[in-house]
Amino acid sequence: MFLLNVLLAVAWGALIGDFSPINLAFGFALSYLTLWVVLKERQRPAYFRRFPLAIEFIFFFLKELTLANLRMARTVLAPRLPLRPAVVSIPVELQSDAAIALLMNLLTLTPGTLSLDISGDRKTLFVHTVWLENEEDFRREIKEGFERRVRELFE
Repeated sequence: MFLLNVLLAVAWGALIGDFSPINLAFGFALSYLTLWVVLKERQRPAYFRRFPLAIEFIFFFLKELTLANLRMARTVLAPRLPLRPAVVSIPVELQSDAAIALLMNLLTLTPGTLSLDISGDRKTLFVHTVWLENEEDFRREIKEGFERRVRELFE
């Protein structure tokens, strides 16, 4: 369905005669809306549920990335480094390898955290953090923030 949406956006660009990013984005949104209207509710694939979740997830990650970068900058510029490094085990409920890999990569991309390993049974994720204030709060932040959103994308 995503490929059809992209093809319709390119067709829109060809009809208008303008392949600028803004025009293609408008064509993509227009074709998404058209496909949503044309397909009956029972025929709509999961794409129509997941695509808005993916957009929301991108904005969530950008917000978390910005906040982590600001916190890291404040830490580096502080007269004394207020570091509290620790390795935390986080129980994971994700099933697919792709979802686990995405979660691990997102945590690694976020400054101040690093995914170290996943247990053999794929139920526990080991994460290094440089600012551990409360272990339970850190676990909750990962599970209710990153893991919940990754699970929504992959279910």
